[in-house]
Amino acid sequence: MGERAEDLLFKTTGSKWLLPVGRLLGLPIDQVNFMSCQLFALAAAFWFRLYLSPGHASPLVRHTFATLLGIGILIFCFGWYSAHILAVVVASYFIIVKGDINNVHRYTMVTAMGYLTACHVSRVFIYNYGILSTDFSGPLMIVTQKITTLAFQLHDGETNECLSARCSLITPVLPRARPSLIEYLSYNLNFLSVLVGPCSNYKDHIDFIEGRHITVIKVNTTVTCLSPNDKAVCRKLVVCCCCLLFFFVVTRSLPITFNVNPDFVSHAPFLSRLTYAFFSIQAARPKFYFAWTLADAVNNAAGFGFRGMDGSGKPCWDLISNVNIIGIETATSFKTFIDNWNIQTGVWLKAVCYDRAPRHRLALTFILSALWHGVYPGYYFTFITAIPITMAARALRRSIRHHFLGSRGLKLGYDVVTWMATQLTICYTVMPFLLLSVDHTITYYRSMYFHVHIISVLAAVALHRKHKPTEDSKSASSSSSSAPSSSQCQPVHSNNNKKVL
Repeated sequence: MGERAEDLLFKTTGSKWLLPVGRLLGLPIDQVNFMSCQLFALAAAFWFRLYLSPGHASPLVRHTFATLLGIGILIFCFGWYSAHILAVVVASYFIIVKGDINNVHRYTMVTAMGYLTACHVSRVFIYNYGILSTDFSGPLMIVTQKITTLAFQLHDGETNECLSARCSLITPVLPRARPSLIEYLSYNLNFLSVLVGPCSNYKDHIDFIEGRHITVIKVNTTVTCLSPNDKAVCRKLVVCCCCLLFFFVVTRSLPITFNVNPDFVSHAPFLSRLTYAFFSIQAARPKFYFAWTLADAVNNAAGFGFRGMDGSGKPCWDLISNVNIIGIETATSFKTFIDNWNIQTGVWLKAVCYDRAPRHRLALTFILSALWHGVYPGYYFTFITAIPITMAARALRRSIRHHFLGSRGLKLGYDVVTWMATQLTICYTVMPFLLLSVDHTITYYRSMYFHVHIISVLAAVALHRKHKPTEDSKSASSSSSSAPSSSQCQPVHSNNNKKVL
């Protein structure tokens, strides 16, 4: 049995050139391939910026190089499974080019999400929770975001359809023409974001490839903002190294599955179980921090990701950042945590669902998020649980927060208590996301006595009568708790979306 498990650890449909490295480090070959490709992409990004800059190469050359290298990375990592990603990209392109502009966003959403869901189902029920299969769902999820983002923007741009007061929030610059094949392939399959993303605005990507993103920067900041991206890259690589070290030293010593260990659940007191759950969830975050920060560094190394200058005149390279670590670790509300976690996915969810749903927007957005992540039961436990928690948190904040703003002492005490409550609530909410299965999830909930479910539902019901939630309240909440980078920088040209979950 042990030999079989070891064989599965090094099984992949991708390249096996680095198999000796995987055996030496004791890491699955797919993780070794992923790391190698991201580091290769980082080196290629510097070369791309220096030797294939808009001043040295035509847009066609830049588009072609970025696309071919991205496809090569997919094949190296996933082998023939990369055909799934290429198939949905090509199929969606024909829909975008040939489809009725009034319905193209619906057709692409059904096609991309349907194909993604089919692949998720095969991963769960055919490959036993992904153990026997190289996991190609990550790149497919990113491609799904990009395909649907472009389709919705094309629909909005060509039909001039306005979403009332929310219209201006979707994106300030909408594409007015359907993309050429090479532009479309470059946007979806470029080597900078093909593995981890993030999903960027189509217009931002085209401007970057064609060099037009420089022309919108004021002349007196042009020199300042082009070279310091190396500093931003170095800073993000340092964060990556710290996260990687934390993963090997701490994360591995705090396995998530121990939360549902029968002996631990049966004999450990409640506070011990709660404490271990808290620290094991905290320890699980750095692997996500690592992947998203490295992806951000790769894009920055190529010169993509400049947002603007902050109040002190320093450049902000966070246009497509996917995580704000400080914002997450210091979050004093459930919404603030969400706004700083997987940021670009939140932008996508808001643009394609939250701003367009006529009613039940919060519930529909969380359900779409669960469906996009996969079909593991744990995902649905997490996102469905988040609905009453979000409602209760909104109502509670409106009811009591203003009572603690009178002095610094009260405000500090309020922040400390809400930070602790937020972190424990997040721990409870996302545990099923990592446990995945129904049995493990129910075991964990029982060990916690369903206390967050009970408290959030009671609070939401009790405070609903006093402060009935309104859809308009989202704007103020969004601007007050969005990522700090968005408020500190003067945007050059961004999608300007903020999550409202």
